[in-house]
Amino acid sequence: MRRVMRFMDTTLRDGHQSLWATRMTTAMMLPIAEKLDRAGFEVIDLMSGVQFDVAIRHLKEDPWERIRLMRARVTNTPLQANLRSKSVLSFDVLPDDINALWIERLIANGIRSVRAFDALNDMDNIVESLRLAKRLGARAIGAVVFSISPVHTDAMYVAKTRELIARAGVDAVMLKDASGLLTLERVRTLVPALKAVCGEIPLEFHSHALTGLAPLLYLEAARLGADQLHTCIAPLANGAAQPAVQTIARNLRAQGYEIGLDQRLIGEVSMHFARVAEQERKPCGTPAEYDAFHYLHQIPGGMLSNMRAQLDQAGLGHKLQDVLAECGRVRAELGWPVMVTPFSQLVGTQAVLNVVQGERYRSVPDEVKKYALGYYGKLLAPVDPDVLDRIVAVGSSKIGLTPAPREPAVAALRRRYPAAGDDERLLRYMYAGSQVDDMLAAGPTQTAYDFGQPVVGLLRELMRARSWHHVQIERGELKLHLSRHAAQQPSMEEQGGV
Repeated sequence: MRRVMRFMDTTLRDGHQSLWATRMTTAMMLPIAEKLDRAGFEVIDLMSGVQFDVAIRHLKEDPWERIRLMRARVTNTPLQANLRSKSVLSFDVLPDDINALWIERLIANGIRSVRAFDALNDMDNIVESLRLAKRLGARAIGAVVFSISPVHTDAMYVAKTRELIARAGVDAVMLKDASGLLTLERVRTLVPALKAVCGEIPLEFHSHALTGLAPLLYLEAARLGADQLHTCIAPLANGAAQPAVQTIARNLRAQGYEIGLDQRLIGEVSMHFARVAEQERKPCGTPAEYDAFHYLHQIPGGMLSNMRAQLDQAGLGHKLQDVLAECGRVRAELGWPVMVTPFSQLVGTQAVLNVVQGERYRSVPDEVKKYALGYYGKLLAPVDPDVLDRIVAVGSSKIGLTPAPREPAVAALRRRYPAAGDDERLLRYMYAGSQVDDMLAAGPTQTAYDFGQPVVGLLRELMRARSWHHVQIERGELKLHLSRHAAQQPSMEEQGGV
């Protein structure tokens, strides 16, 4: 009997998050939404906390409106949103009623699949959210987050999967390899072990192509029983993103799998994003070279590029390798946290401070102290006792040795903003200052993406630039000469003069 392999599309969520710093606008998505809907994917992954955050802070778009606009065009395939522990858009654990209202509003706006994960694999932090999603009629997926350490054993993952199934009654289990750490050897032990626990419950497989191994891992996971693979559509695939669905589907078909995907529609979606990437000067994903050092520091690709840039800006680019090695040491001392948000940032920040200040744990961020004291959940392994003593002594005295219970917040939030709806109230709860007002002031979400004409695009870029005097464009017999009027020339101050 031919095995059927199902796919989740992650282009609109993890693809541009990994390759374009999450800068894909709603207008870039809408022209291909209906084609994606008909392409044969089991689920389309759309939103997580990062998408909300970037939409509000940088794109000045209403993320709730993005969901509604996509839902109006994607009428058959479930749209998915992701929950990180009990934190929504924050690093801190939030009140239970805020988390519950967030899930209610996701589903009310058009989300039909909800996935939850906790970076500590503390199922207490996600079980109630998954139960609520199921009660509200959504598909509920629980994730176990992969990492490599003495405590992240196959037996631990089997136990956590059993707990998810028993306590939350999940519709699927996801093996989430956010840092691209899985190897063929580990896939061959872990996937069969999890599939034996899942039985008829689908097992989803998710990795990143950071080490170049992911395409092979996907084929092996399929052979060993994975039911759904998470892929992107090239050019928003590979590199720090998931493997390309075009390649994975072709190779699985050659091995006799039944693939219910429409390659013609996927090709049209691919061409659309290739044009967007060219016009917006966005990078296209390319296969990564194997790097064994990645298994020591385990820093995700997006964070690694940011860390490199920040060290360069501080004139400390030559310290990058020292910082990455220190990340491995700090992670071991903190009890082997999984290197995903927020713990990858927590470990990375402490490592930078240790290297730059020349004294380990001379200063300790509040988040590191909170983690060590269990504010974010139960640790899989204890913090090194000497390091814990140092963290408690050096960290902020405002952080108590035990976390206080979080009081309900929704009733007060509704009293504070009586004229707003719950969507807006939740955003105002998450963002201080004028950020939500600035987003609303930007007006309705743009729904049309204008590719324009190449010459028009060039002229638009020239109008934005201020450092040119004369430009000549030649193509064949056509010659176009442009000069900037004297009154438009930048002043000495604008050019950096005195």
